[in-house]
Amino acid sequence: MRRYSGHEEPWGQFVDIKSNAPKLLSKQLPRARKGPIWISSVCDAYQPIELRYQITRQCLKEISRYDFPVFIQTKSDLVIRDLDIFSTLKELEIGFSIATDDDKIASLFEPGAPSISRRIKALETIKKKNIKTFVFIGPILPQNPERLIELIRGLADKIFIDRLNYREQFINFYRRYNLEYFSQENYFNLIKNRLIGAIQKTNLEYEVLF
Repeated sequence: MRRYSGHEEPWGQFVDIKSNAPKLLSKQLPRARKGPIWISSVCDAYQPIELRYQITRQCLKEISRYDFPVFIQTKSDLVIRDLDIFSTLKELEIGFSIATDDDKIASLFEPGAPSISRRIKALETIKKKNIKTFVFIGPILPQNPERLIELIRGLADKIFIDRLNYREQFINFYRRYNLEYFSQENYFNLIKNRLIGAIQKTNLEYEVLF
């Protein structure tokens, strides 16, 4: 996506604030055809700068005036800030990207993102509000799959599983930390099968995306 932004900084090292997004949304929603709104498919809508600018929160306020189904996917426990708005949405599903059970691995692959422990706690908070939830295990990172499923058991209505895509773009990162084995297809298939085995011992729904 960097090639569309005009930035020279590495991906993940810059943020453009779409400060007019709520205003534009308020004009578009009244004439938009009803359908699900996904927040968001490329950049996390609850990255740290959202705490200051509250663009996502303002957009949710606009959406709440209409009956659009809303699906939110994030890595941040900041999402629980907006529980008051979520209660006004007619149809809502919130999911967390949780690609490993290991906080150390998560901090290596996802620097700056809230820890797995914080995501699990936020997921629990949301589930207690009777909001439909999901967990996206992708890309599969080094992990104990049985422990991961145990951590999210009872907190997610559905689990999605995916491998690492565009491996060639990340292989040098894996090699730098002597983790190349964990980027291989054999590893992804092994963990996928172990995840499925653990899930099938619960009442969780799941979908494999590779």
